Amino acid sequence: MPPKGGKGKKPSGGGDESKGGDKNNGDLKVANSLKLRHILCEKQSKSLEALAKLQAGEKFDAVATAFSEDKARQGGSLGWMVRAAMNGEFQAQCFSIPPSTCAAPIYKQIKTKHGYHIVMVEDRKL
Repeated sequence: MPPKGGKGKKPSGGGDESKGGDKNNGDLKVANSLKLRHILCEKQSKSLEALAKLQAGEKFDAVATAFSEDKARQGGSLGWMVRAAMNGEFQAQCFSIPPSTCAAPIYKQIKTKHGYHIVMVEDRKL
């Protein structure tokens, strides 16, 4: 049985993620809801600054507190979100991210009408 959580692995898929690709997409367990954290920045320049902090090894929740511009500012926690509560590409991208921790986050950058999201998944469930 493969280890749970994918610690130390890079984000999967192609597109806007910040740390390269991974061939682990097929290994994710089926889920209908995700425990999410995110950093939302209206401007790309601020989002890139937050990405640089993450790449330098800062914890996800600390970067979210410093940079996020939404109500989930304190650590970026969105809590549990069900598939139906998310929209289109945001949903597709979130469900392709393996679970990780704030200390060793696996994340993707997703552009929506709200701005630039940097999203990580803490847990998955049916």
